[in-house]
Amino acid sequence: MSLASQATWFATARLALAIGVGVVVGWMLDAVWVGVAASLSTFLGWQFVSVFRLDWWLRRRATEDPPDIGGVWGDVISQVVRLHRRKRFHKARFVQLYRQIQRSTAALPDGVVILNEQREIAWFNRMAAQLLELRRPADLGLRIDNLVRQPQFVRYLSSGQFSNPVIIRATGAVERFLSLQIVPYGEGQQLLLVRDVSRQMRLEAMRKDFVANASHELRSPLTVISGYLETLSQDPILDPEILAPIAEMRRQAERMTTIVEDLLELSRLEAADGEVAGTPVDVAALMSILRKDVLARPKHPKEVRVRFESNTPLLGQESEIHSAFSNLVDNAAKYTLPDGWIEMHWWVDDEGGHFSVSDSGIGIPAEHIPRLTERFYRVDVGRARATGGSGLGLAIVKHVLQRHGGTLEIQSALGQGSTFTCHFPRYRIQQRVDADVATV
Repeated sequence: MSLASQATWFATARLALAIGVGVVVGWMLDAVWVGVAASLSTFLGWQFVSVFRLDWWLRRRATEDPPDIGGVWGDVISQVVRLHRRKRFHKARFVQLYRQIQRSTAALPDGVVILNEQREIAWFNRMAAQLLELRRPADLGLRIDNLVRQPQFVRYLSSGQFSNPVIIRATGAVERFLSLQIVPYGEGQQLLLVRDVSRQMRLEAMRKDFVANASHELRSPLTVISGYLETLSQDPILDPEILAPIAEMRRQAERMTTIVEDLLELSRLEAADGEVAGTPVDVAALMSILRKDVLARPKHPKEVRVRFESNTPLLGQESEIHSAFSNLVDNAAKYTLPDGWIEMHWWVDDEGGHFSVSDSGIGIPAEHIPRLTERFYRVDVGRARATGGSGLGLAIVKHVLQRHGGTLEIQSALGQGSTFTCHFPRYRIQQRVDADVATV
């Protein structure tokens, strides 16, 4: 029999006993109903006393021992005592776990800030307070974008794209760079991870300066070498046996010149701060120019198509947009066989503007795609050198898109061609003027 059944049985037995005593006493006094009423009144009064004692103990259970009451009320008190003990046990475990979390997060080398659905600060650790100059408890409950007001961070919050961190320059007596990244979790809550990347940024700045200076210094010697090699190759009295080595040296000098020019272009893009404002760029006209450039190559794909579904201008810096699109088209032409095809496509939708370059070329294995935009990364080193690639074209494309708020999407499969798509945000589209789909 369960405890609840036992308590019910005992309560019923006591009630029956009280009625029985009332009947006996009333029969002896020749007033049965009076005896039953008196007995039930006494029984009910005792229940009120028990309830009063239970209420008095519940209000003082933290300091007083539970009353010794039998029957149903005794079982109720036992249940309350067990629940109270269990609550204290779980509370102690929770407090212990909370303190462990506090100690562990305080020991983290990175800052951690917990934000609620309204991006208000719910909690932050010691490193976050140091890096972001937060104060406890004054800054608790304030929106994070009211305390960290750098435009890059505000745009990062509003974009909703949190896969990559944003780098900001912290204000203060000492110049410091911070990496901020949002990690969503739970129901609308977010973690803000803060890391001091000042050392990495200084090393990166030194590397960029070195590359830019070295590339600049190499330009003049390469120009001289190329000039002398061109003069030698046109000398009529030159021994025919060395014409081939000189031609190879010219080709390599031109390749080095291309690498130097790409390095200088990449350094310029990396040194530029923030996004460009830009002017309207006629994408359709630019695509026509790129098509003519491809067809003017000694070796080019059999079919070069241009397709645009909108004549909407793209807001950006025309020289940089031309450089990015040209690199994509140049790569497609290099790695497509003469009997193949490439296609340039421009369209506009509710998400923004999109420019893609598709080809029927050799394709790219899936494991190489995530690293294609790294400097000097090549899928096939031998083939890349044969085609004269510098290994910097896609790195330039990535930086140009970053300066225009865009992203690069790569789709490819080995032996099935590739598609490189540049996605531009809506604010980069001047105004939508749809035209019939045109194909050249």
